Amino acid sequence: MDEPVLLTGAGGRVGQAILRGIGDDYEWRLLDREPLPAAKVPADVTDADRYVADITDERAVREAVADVGAVIHLAGDPRKTAPWDSVLRNNIDGAQVVMRAAAEAGVEKFAFASSNHAVGGYETEERTPDLYREDGEYRLDGTEPHRPGNLYGVSKAAGESLGRFYHDGYGMSVVCVRIGNLSKNHPPREYERGQAMWLSHRDCAHLFDRCLRADYGYEVVYGISDNDRRYYSIERAREALGYDPTDNSADYTFEGEPKPDRDPDADGGYVADPDVATDDAPAEPNFPADPDAPSDDA
Repeated sequence: MDEPVLLTGAGGRVGQAILRGIGDDYEWRLLDREPLPAAKVPADVTDADRYVADITDERAVREAVADVGAVIHLAGDPRKTAPWDSVLRNNIDGAQVVMRAAAEAGVEKFAFASSNHAVGGYETEERTPDLYREDGEYRLDGTEPHRPGNLYGVSKAAGESLGRFYHDGYGMSVVCVRIGNLSKNHPPREYERGQAMWLSHRDCAHLFDRCLRADYGYEVVYGISDNDRRYYSIERAREALGYDPTDNSADYTFEGEPKPDRDPDADGGYVADPDVATDDAPAEPNFPADPDAPSDDA
């Protein structure tokens, strides 16, 4: 892709996983509500390509999307317990502003960070915890109706519908990635649900790379690694995007330690940066951490 890629919410956990994985492969424009420290910005990104703005600021967003070839939209309130006023402003109004600006600017591809919470209501008492185990047969594949488990999930369902609208009305290619449980270096420890929906940093970067490179119309895919225990199908991500994940939560013990026969080069050999958020940090720098789910933030 010759045109720049706009990444909103660039300072958050997902944005940093993407930039640390494929930061050297594209020309980036980065947008966040707060100035980003140098440690979070690829070396080739100039000050002119770093935007400090709220995603509901239509003028600023239109300036940021001008002449870009693709948008990865991550910005929003990631808390599953977020109150409605924040969900409405940051996740629904914000997604509408960014998608409309992108569509009207003629952006070719738009990757929307949706969430497992858009379908969290399928995790009923009757289905769990067997749903999270290797011998569980229940699968969600992206064709099922929305069934949000909280207001945050409602906002992500709304974002997926906006993506459908702007694809149908403007011809913009839109992929909605229902992100699972992103954590670095190991799957969530002693947490069956988290291990069933684990997305490693390496696979996260690869998945969004495929969102930028593949040809598609409108897609809803699940963003998890190639886990043995899972109730989300990644077949559509494989078929539509060419997604080929590397990591598997089964390569770790339930306590999150690599099994003896596993390649120790976890997450592609990434080295922890003291200035980059760790697993215990808030999912996004602009909102407080959700104490109920320290890593289940997507």
